[in-house]
Amino acid sequence: MSQALKLPTSAGALETYRLSGATPVQAAGGTGFNRIAYSAAHVVSDPMAAGDPWLQACIDWDATIAYRRRLWSLGLGVAEAMDTAQRGMGLDWPTSLELIARSIDAARDVPGALVASGCGTDHLPPENARSVDDVVRAYEEQMAAIEKLGGRLIVMASRALARVARGPEDYLRVYGRILSQAREPVILHWLGEMFDPALAGYWGTSDVDRAMETALQVIAANPSKVDGIKISLLDKDKEIAMRRRLPAGVRMYTGDDFNYAELIAGDGWGTEPTHGRSDALLGIFDAIAPAASAALGELARGNLDRFHEILGPTVPLSRHIFAAPTRFYKTGVVFMAWLNGHQDHFTMVGGQQSARSLPHLSQLFRLADAARLLEQPELAVRRMRSLLAVHGVDA
Repeated sequence: MSQALKLPTSAGALETYRLSGATPVQAAGGTGFNRIAYSAAHVVSDPMAAGDPWLQACIDWDATIAYRRRLWSLGLGVAEAMDTAQRGMGLDWPTSLELIARSIDAARDVPGALVASGCGTDHLPPENARSVDDVVRAYEEQMAAIEKLGGRLIVMASRALARVARGPEDYLRVYGRILSQAREPVILHWLGEMFDPALAGYWGTSDVDRAMETALQVIAANPSKVDGIKISLLDKDKEIAMRRRLPAGVRMYTGDDFNYAELIAGDGWGTEPTHGRSDALLGIFDAIAPAASAALGELARGNLDRFHEILGPTVPLSRHIFAAPTRFYKTGVVFMAWLNGHQDHFTMVGGQQSARSLPHLSQLFRLADAARLLEQPELAVRRMRSLLAVHGVDA
């Protein structure tokens, strides 16, 4: 098959694109990492289900769990039922709990497999929340359900709390209550409004520096109950400033899909190891899993230059996938899984495959090729041609 095809440009024209022909990135083998690295994993929808795809979360469970097994085989942990899995954008709480249960069960068969699961308040519609006590009860319900399964918690940001909280003191109260009940240390999750506009003003203020002070107060008051915090603000300077102030032993899990390579590599600042570098909990690791694995393996061997050589070319791809409106990044993640043969179709829960334009997906294809992330180039070309044909393009 020809490795050239016609792709739309952002100006609406067609141009001939020829694949680079570079060897795809190969994942690390037999090397333990010196960073904890979670991939927030997507779900595979079931296109043969008879339900209404905009209203019902119809999941292909076998394909979804198979993808998690792949991530574990590459040395990556799974951050389950997070926003990458379309939590709050098509994936409801009952389906999320089933996903968590299936993932925890599958992990038991994989030595060393890491799973941490999203605990939120999404079964409580924000408009139905009348007080912070309603929010606490909603968190408690999901905590109890996940812990009953033996799951570890990622305490997700709450749309309901953002709606009813009057100020920072309400956040301190809610998180204090939740953390006091956690069976084991949790990962806190601070998701910026670029990922979810309903979370604007989280921690009681629209001022990021003041919001950070409140988050740090929560952690300082409960250091034994916090494994770490993931922040997704797409601002590396804010992340660095915060990680330098975390209590000893509390990790910064980067959620910065624009600057993850340098944040994971770190700057070596301070006497506490966790103050000078970030661990990872990233949606982009779903799409670039082989490169993430290979780069982390090189970092563990002390090969910093090779780490950047492998991971650096993935950053332009990630910045494109997470471009504004950032909340639609899941479309690019699933598109990558389809191009690489990890699912048989390009359909998504909630019909979200339509959330990005054909020129956007065409540029994603180019950037994936440049980053050596088209694992089966001939298959990727065939699938890209089929997508172009559906859009009326004879490639």
